[in-house]
Amino acid sequence: MAWRNMLSVFSLENFRGIFQPSRMNEIDMGAHTIRSHGAKLARNHMHDWLILLLLVVIEIILNVIHPFKRFVGKDMMEDLKYPFKDNTVPTWAVPLYAVILPIIIFIFFYMRRRDVYDLHHSILGLLFAVLITGVITDAIKDATGRPRPDFFWRCFPDGKDAYDRWGDVICHGKASDIKEGHKSFPSGHASWSFAGLGFLSLYLSGKIKAFDRKGHVAKLCIVFLPLLAASLVAISRVDDYWHHWQDVFAGGLIGLVVASFCYSQFFPAPYLDEGCRPYAYYRAMEASPADTNTAQPMNALHVQQQVQSPNRPFRVYGNDFASLERLESGRT
Repeated sequence: MAWRNMLSVFSLENFRGIFQPSRMNEIDMGAHTIRSHGAKLARNHMHDWLILLLLVVIEIILNVIHPFKRFVGKDMMEDLKYPFKDNTVPTWAVPLYAVILPIIIFIFFYMRRRDVYDLHHSILGLLFAVLITGVITDAIKDATGRPRPDFFWRCFPDGKDAYDRWGDVICHGKASDIKEGHKSFPSGHASWSFAGLGFLSLYLSGKIKAFDRKGHVAKLCIVFLPLLAASLVAISRVDDYWHHWQDVFAGGLIGLVVASFCYSQFFPAPYLDEGCRPYAYYRAMEASPADTNTAQPMNALHVQQQVQSPNRPFRVYGNDFASLERLESGRT
């Protein structure tokens, strides 16, 4: 009789009552597409997009103004006579791999999951990461005015140096080259690369569940690939003699820190079980009705937490959970 009672408790209908809401919520979330919820989501974050526009304006201003004209004496020129070369990675290419490429990957995941929350917040977080990084980087550049390693040839393209009575340089090179020559610290290529590709690395680690504690090291190769690309870009800045090694180190650090903060604003940590979805996804699941036929609506996240809790064994009556401790004590 006892076994028969237990079988009736764990009947198929009871399990359908538990797991059907989870499935229905997944279907409801699948209906949250750009067409159905994109406009409303964008309106809810209108102030964030306006702040992005403000950051763009600030970034333009920081690039227009002249950086601090630091004193550069003759004895300092010994470390600033590296060749004046072209960029291995041109400036126009930075937004392509640091912004456009991640957005293409975000769209790919959207096409598979149809989750407008993930698409919107990943793009918004990425843009915030690169623009905040750009503002911080260029503000420090303008305030510091550190000369680049090739400053001598920017200042004296003919190789004939000249100095005033205080020993400061009297440049006769191209004005735009001299202006850029005072923007060595920190590296903009490095900071933008680590901001955009660092954000992408965090995003991928959450999507493929790289830290699911199953020991699949191949997933880490995917996670580290964007960081390797960013590192190679940073190294190219030293090889081209546009930056000192301290410049690219500081730029990479700024980009990674800002990317981590911006990612955490929209997504759980990648090592968490919920790290594959944005916070907004779970809030939408909690707000959406689980099942119109149940007396007590229950969302999928709550069910998952109840089922996966190792320290709380339970029995099921209809759609209610009751722990064994409460059943044994008669407080059902």
